[in-house]
Amino acid sequence: MAINAAQTREARITEVMDSARATVIVIGGGINGIGTFRELALQGTNVLLVDKGDFASGASSASSHMIHGGIRYLENGELRLVRESVQERNRLLRLAPHRVKPLRTTIPIYSTFSGILSAPLRMLTHRQHGHPRERGALLIKIGLTIYDLFSRDGGSVPRHRFLGRRKSLAELPQLDPRVRYTATYFDAAMEDPERLALDVLADGLGAGPHAQALNYVEAVGVDARGVLLRDLESNREFRVQADLIVNTTGPWTDLTNSALGAPSAFMGGTKGSHIVVDDPELLAATAGREIFFENEDGRIVLIYPLHDRVLVGTTDLEADPSQPVAITNDEIEYFIQLVARVFPTIPVRRERIVFTFSGIRPLPRHEDTSPGLVSRDYRIESTSVGETDLPMLSLVGGKWTTFRAVSEHIADTALAHLAQTRTRHTTSLTLGAAVGFPTPENANAWLIEHLPAVGERRARVLLQRYGTRCTDVARYLGAQDSPLVGDELSIGELRYMIDHEHVVRLADVVLRRTELAFRGLADESVVQAISDALGQLLGWNALRRLAEVDETLALTQAGIELAPARSH
Repeated sequence: MAINAAQTREARITEVMDSARATVIVIGGGINGIGTFRELALQGTNVLLVDKGDFASGASSASSHMIHGGIRYLENGELRLVRESVQERNRLLRLAPHRVKPLRTTIPIYSTFSGILSAPLRMLTHRQHGHPRERGALLIKIGLTIYDLFSRDGGSVPRHRFLGRRKSLAELPQLDPRVRYTATYFDAAMEDPERLALDVLADGLGAGPHAQALNYVEAVGVDARGVLLRDLESNREFRVQADLIVNTTGPWTDLTNSALGAPSAFMGGTKGSHIVVDDPELLAATAGREIFFENEDGRIVLIYPLHDRVLVGTTDLEADPSQPVAITNDEIEYFIQLVARVFPTIPVRRERIVFTFSGIRPLPRHEDTSPGLVSRDYRIESTSVGETDLPMLSLVGGKWTTFRAVSEHIADTALAHLAQTRTRHTTSLTLGAAVGFPTPENANAWLIEHLPAVGERRARVLLQRYGTRCTDVARYLGAQDSPLVGDELSIGELRYMIDHEHVVRLADVVLRRTELAFRGLADESVVQAISDALGQLLGWNALRRLAEVDETLALTQAGIELAPARSH
């Protein structure tokens, strides 16, 4: 029997339609839009967040899963951005320990002095001059010394260290024996970006009924009667009046502004792709650390252990935000070759690739600046739209690491427009799902105390997925819950995700509410089983279930069909 979960979403939309009023409408439910929504909600502002897709399904879902200070931004002279980034990285380590963990990062280095002359030219011109020159040990040493000055945070972040070839190979035996040095420093890993975004969203919604959020609702226009919104599930249109619009649609900012009748030319994003490899030998070779290095073409790339898989990325190619992006065969070959350069005795077989993803970075328009040298900083553009000159703020740029600072900046700008003042700050506000989160050493005792009736493996899945909110989830599930995908997912969890996490479509579950796709566990049988269960809960007919399966498999298998058929 279908529960009234679909009516729960219907109730949210009906409430917005009946009110037909919000002080601020935030368009774009990526991390910066969600962060802005939370900031405004905590001030008591009547705020509505809408996204034409799922929350955190665009650029926010296509990151390299890192929270980092951006050591390479030093070469661009972006000292302000580096300082802010390391401050926000350190803050997230404290405020979101359930999602953000320290990440030991090692740079293989093949020369001593290379790049010492070309780096200043890159900083001054933002262009690559001649053939890419590898950054040598001296240049990296200078950069890491400066990085340490920004990163210390009272001594909580260890200083970098250099090792010669012999000690480097003792620590990483599979590393290319031609390496001359390694440099190791700390940044942070973001294990589940989409779920971190959901945590921020939940805290915003928890501020009170004045804060509302709708996914699969598109902003399609503005006129004297308000902002025209379209529910993409029912195709109904309705209007909501507002005092201010905030556009946080990332790479699609110009497209959104054009749809609203206020054309702009702010953006110039680039495409980045990644592959996820299920290879125990490669995983072991990383020794639990990210390998972060400069490839032969000058591109900064990474090999990164995550969820018992290895993430390899990323590319930096010009992209058209009006067109969908997907990984190409050339990009896959590029990743295979860069792994072979660092770990020459561990060939990446294409059948080991279990997942790929691509996204467009929300970069500012950069004309002839090389993609890899485009600023990762952000700015806020103030314009107006519609017949009544409704004020609008557009975010240009922004990245995962600095989302809280960016959101704070946007919210303060919005509050100034509204002649309001800030009443609450998020600089030391622990995310709700992280309150009381146990250290790795205390995790077993915590689970025994808080989830005594749940099996150990299942309890760990719930703790990782929901943080300390897992106790609420376990109460919701009760004792009669039925497994759906082993310990990874249950029927009751699907109900919970519909009721409390805005699940509307199958891909929401497979790609963003769970790690099934990322870990290569979402094969056709698993996707079909989830579709059947979700379809029963949401009242889907057979055609809808089939369409959901086809769409989700296309997303989970994107790029994999470029590789030879998997051998068994």
